[in-house]
Amino acid sequence: MTTNGPGPGPVRATLHLDGRRLSYLDHGGPGRVLLALHGHFAEGRTFTALARALGPRHRVVAPDQRGHGHSDPAPDYSRAGYVADLAALLDHLGVRTVDLLGHSLGGVNAYQFAARHPERVRALVVEDIGAEVDGDLSFCLDWPRRAPTRAALLAGLGGSAPYLADAVREHPDGWGLAFRPEDMVASQRALNGDHWADWLAGEGPALLVRGSRSGVLGGEHAREMAARRPGARLVELPAGHSVHTTDPAGFAAAVRDFLDEE
Repeated sequence: MTTNGPGPGPVRATLHLDGRRLSYLDHGGPGRVLLALHGHFAEGRTFTALARALGPRHRVVAPDQRGHGHSDPAPDYSRAGYVADLAALLDHLGVRTVDLLGHSLGGVNAYQFAARHPERVRALVVEDIGAEVDGDLSFCLDWPRRAPTRAALLAGLGGSAPYLADAVREHPDGWGLAFRPEDMVASQRALNGDHWADWLAGEGPALLVRGSRSGVLGGEHAREMAARRPGARLVELPAGHSVHTTDPAGFAAAVRDFLDEE
């Protein structure tokens, strides 16, 4: 494991899995571990504000999932691969049971991990993703791979730029993103499907958070998810798909109230 970032704030560490780096941010603290999983195009630092809001009662650990952020690309983006990464990270941390939170891609990864390892998940938070997924990220293949300056890259990203600010990097050959678009397309294709069996397999407490303006998770589908899974509850907040960034205070309050009750 390698770490950096002395002083206050999260510590970045790296776990090596079969020669591949899996990077994560550990916000530390004495509280229960909350493993927070980002969505496509994002990375672990998207949960920095949430970690501050929940600390010190909760120790937020936020990985850059395979192919995202500071983590290396992976040979595949299968459902099994993502779930195996989570198990390896928890073993590495020496943590047996966690609270598990995931947004979008991370939400499916979270409830599938809980379905396969119910003894390791104390409570589950799923942010704006359904039990049936049918998305297409092929539009990202048109994004520029490199640009001479940050400004030129942002200009080339057009209307997507505000959603990709955390993923912008300066590479040896110019400015680009912290992921390969073709990996995101492959990951989304592997994510698509009917996952009702995994959502319903979990028996532990679950919170489903939906953005009322979401174009990804419809209200009727969200209500069905909450109704069909015992012990699940639904909270809707005035936000889009990325609730934790659109309404950070409301999202943190909903998560805190849920976890403190469990």
